[in-house]
Amino acid sequence: MTVSTSRRGFLKAAAATGALLVVGLNAKGAFAAADGTTQINPFVKISEDGRVVAVIKHFEKGQGPATGLSTLIAEEIGVGMEQIDYEFAPSNPELYANLAFGQFQGTGGSTAMANSFLQYRSAGAAARELLKAAAAEAWGAEASALDIVDGVIIGNDQSAPLGEFVARAAALEAPAEPQLKSPDQWRLIGNPDVRRLDSEIKGNGQAMFAMDVHLPNQMIAMLARPPQSGGLVASFDDTEAQTVKGFIRAATLPNNAAVAVYAENTWAAIQAREALTVEWDLSQAETRSSAQIKEEIMAALEADAEFNVLKNDPAPMDKADKVIEQTFYFPLLAHAPMEPLNCTIEANEDGGITLHDGAQFPTGPHMALSQIFELPMEKVRIKTMLAGGSFGRRATPTADYQVEAALAFVITDRSRPVKLVWSREDDMRGGYYRPAFGHKVRVGLSDDGNIVAWDHRIAGQSIMKGTAFEGFSVRDGVDHSSVEGVSDTPYDIPGFHVGLTDTKKATSTLWWRSVGHTHTAYAMEVMMDMAARAVGRDAVEFRLAHLGDSKDQQRKAAVLKLAAEKANWGNPTAGRTQGVAVHKSFGSFVAEVIEISGGGAEDVQIEKVTCAVDCGIAVNPDVIKAQIEGGVGYGLGAAMRDEITLTGGVVDQFNFPDYEPLRIGDIGAIETHIMPSAEPPTGIGEPGTPPSAPALANAIAGAGQIVAVLPMVNDGISFA
Repeated sequence: MTVSTSRRGFLKAAAATGALLVVGLNAKGAFAAADGTTQINPFVKISEDGRVVAVIKHFEKGQGPATGLSTLIAEEIGVGMEQIDYEFAPSNPELYANLAFGQFQGTGGSTAMANSFLQYRSAGAAARELLKAAAAEAWGAEASALDIVDGVIIGNDQSAPLGEFVARAAALEAPAEPQLKSPDQWRLIGNPDVRRLDSEIKGNGQAMFAMDVHLPNQMIAMLARPPQSGGLVASFDDTEAQTVKGFIRAATLPNNAAVAVYAENTWAAIQAREALTVEWDLSQAETRSSAQIKEEIMAALEADAEFNVLKNDPAPMDKADKVIEQTFYFPLLAHAPMEPLNCTIEANEDGGITLHDGAQFPTGPHMALSQIFELPMEKVRIKTMLAGGSFGRRATPTADYQVEAALAFVITDRSRPVKLVWSREDDMRGGYYRPAFGHKVRVGLSDDGNIVAWDHRIAGQSIMKGTAFEGFSVRDGVDHSSVEGVSDTPYDIPGFHVGLTDTKKATSTLWWRSVGHTHTAYAMEVMMDMAARAVGRDAVEFRLAHLGDSKDQQRKAAVLKLAAEKANWGNPTAGRTQGVAVHKSFGSFVAEVIEISGGGAEDVQIEKVTCAVDCGIAVNPDVIKAQIEGGVGYGLGAAMRDEITLTGGVVDQFNFPDYEPLRIGDIGAIETHIMPSAEPPTGIGEPGTPPSAPALANAIAGAGQIVAVLPMVNDGISFA
C-alpha cells in the first residue's frame, strides 16, 4: 500500500509548558502541546536536558517502526540516534490516525513508514526551526545562519546544547511548512550502520512486553472456550476447580462464549480451568472437517455461474497453440507468534479504566471497551506495550481478546486488575486463521513462446466481508484481499480472465502476514514457471518478456534482474537446482532466488535464498534486511510443513510440535540486496513473504515435481 501525504497544513503553530517542548499535529492540522497534564497529539518532545523523545503512533511487534520513525525525527532535528528515545502514542484516532486507514489508529498493511514518512520528518523539521529561531533570538543572529549538529546549535561563532533553548522555543510560532533536509544532507536515513533502538532492552530483559505487565493485586483470568467455532456455554461445574490452590472463582462471560476462571497466578488458572466441567451448546457450531472444506472450495472452482468476474479480456483460450492447467490448494494457517495473546485491565481513580496491551489496532478495543463499560472514550485509556510478534493476529476487527478481557473484568467488583492470558494451545486453537483458498489456472501459450490467454479462478473465505473493514476492501461484491496479487499483477497478460467465488467460512478468518498475497503470489509465480518450461524459455527471461515499460513493471524487472545476478542465476552449485519468484505487494517489489539440494526421491535442503527488494527510500537498511529475512522464513516455514486442520469442527493442532515453525537449520543462508531508490518509502514488514514459497516450489519443480498442494509435505515433499 502506497501512501502519499502533503505536508501543507501540518505545521502552523507550536506551544509548550515548562521545560518541555512538544511538537505534534492536532485535529485541525496545527501543532499543539501539553498543558501540564494533557498532551494533544505530540510527535516530538524535547526536554531541557536536550533529550528528544519520538512519540510513535504505530505499535512495535518486532517490525521496526519505533526505530524508523525515530530516525526521521532525529535526522530532521540534527541529533544522533543515541540522543533520541521513543514512547508509544495514546489511543486517539483523531490525532494519531493511520493515514492509510482513514479515521482509524492502527498498525498493519505495511503502512507505518509509508504513511508517516513526511509526517514525522515535518514534525522533526518544525522542532529544528523552532530551536534555531530561539537560539537566533538569544544570540542576535539570523536563524538561517544556524544549524543543529549532534544536538548542539552552532553558528554566529557560538554553540550551545539545544536543550538550553527549549523554554524560549516554546513561546515561538512554528513555521507553516518547514524546509525538509535534502537527501544529500541525510546522515541517518539510509545509513546501514544505524541499529534498532530496542535491541539492547530486548536482549537484556528490560523491554516490557504485554505479557510482562504485573499490577499490584491483579488476578489472572483464563477462559474455557468451546471446542468448535460457534459454540456457547450451556452450564459448568467448578467443584473440582475449587480444590486448586489459588483459584478464586469461575463465571460465564455475559456473551455466553466462554467460562472465565480467575486465579492468583497463571499456573493456578491453568489447573483450575482443566478441572472445570463444561457443558457446551454446539447447535450452531462448525462441524465440518478439513476434507469437507477443501471439497467445497475445489467444487466452487468448477462452478462458473458463481464466479464474480473481475477481469474479462475477450481473447479466447482456443486461439492458443498450447494450454497448460494447474489447480492449487492452500489450507488454513495460524499466526503462531511467540507471545500468546494477553492484556490487562485495571480501574482508574477517576472512574475510568486502563487497558495494558500490545495494541495493534487501538481504535477497535477503545470503542468496544467504551461500550462495554458505558464510559466516554476519554475515560478509556490504552497503554500500548511491546508485542512479541503478531503477523496480523492482534488486529482482529472484533477486538476479540480485548473484549474477552473487558467482559471478564466487568463482571467482577473491579477492585482488582484482571490480566487475561492465553496459553500457546489457546492461541493455536483460537479460531482466527488465514483462510483456505483454491486456485484453478489455465494459461494459453503461442508457438512463439508468449502468453495469449490466462483464465484464473479463485475460491475461498473472505476476510473482510461482514467486518468493520468491508468498506475498505470490498468493491462490487469482491473482497480485494482475496484477489490482490492476481487482479492487479504488473505482468502484461493478454486474454486475462479473473473470477472469484466466496465460500462458507469454517472459522473466523483473519489477515495473515501479507494477506491475500500469501496464496496469489504462489499461484501466479508457479504458473509463470510452468508456462516458461512449457515453451522452453528461461524462467527469468520469460518473466522479463512479460514486463513492459510502466514504472511498476520496470521496478519489478529491476529487482528480478538484481536477484538473478546476485544468485548467479542459471549456474547453480553442482548438484543443486534454482527457483525464482518476483512479486509486488504493499507497494514494494521483491524477487527471490532459492537454491536447493535434493528433490525427487531425496530430502530437500534450502541452501541459499538470494533476495532483491525495492521499497522506495530505504530509511533503515538494517531493519529492511531483517524484515526480508523474517518474511522469507515465515513464508517458507508455513509452506513447507504447516496447516490448521479440523475434525468435526475441532482444531487438531495444539502447539509447535504439530504446527512447526521454521528451524534455523532449514535455511543455509539468506542474502538481501536493497535497490537504491528515490521513490517514497513503501511496505517492508510483509513483502518478503509472498515470493518465498513459490521460489522454493519452482526450485523443487526444477528437480522434477510440481507442488500444487500446501503444505508441501502433503504433496509428497520431504525436507532434510
